[in-house]
This record gives sequence, structure tokens and C-alpha cells, in this order.
Amino acid sequence: MNMAKVIGTIWATVKNPNLEGAKMQIIQPYDMEFNKMGGPIVAVDTVGAGQGEFVYYVTSREAALPLKKPLLTPADASIVGIVDRVDHV
Repeated sequence: MNMAKVIGTIWATVKNPNLEGAKMQIIQPYDMEFNKMGGPIVAVDTVGAGQGEFVYYVTSREAALPLKKPLLTPADASIVGIVDRVDHV
């Protein structure tokens, strides 16, 4: 799993039928020290995350697993959790 911050929302009038009703967010990846990593990406929001929240996301084949039709849905990244806090040991 990876960590990111929600920085925006994507509005699409036309998208793959398996993504109908799915919210798509723009997220900025971060490392566990809260340093930005690379550029922003688009992720399907499966947990109802909001602007400014830190989230966990998955990529690759795992990105489609939380969706209704995982084998037919074209998703490269999905938000799968909201970060409550980070404790460093």
C-alpha cells in the first residue's frame, strides 16, 4: 500500500461503463515522512475520501479488486483507506 493526499476531483461525462457512479480523485503520493513523491495521479475512490485527506491507495492489478467487476474495470489506482494518524517508532 502507498500513502497520498487527495488534492482534487475528476469529473468525467463519459467513462467506461464499469466505472459509472465511481468517484475519481486526484492524489499526490507521499512517503511515510510526508515528503511528496513524483507527480499527482488519478485514483478511483472506494472509501469516500475528501479533499485534503491522507489516504492509502493501491496500484496495478490490485486497483480493480475493490470494484464491483474487478476483471472488467480499467483502473490503475484505487483509494482503499483513509489515514487517521501516523505513528513513527
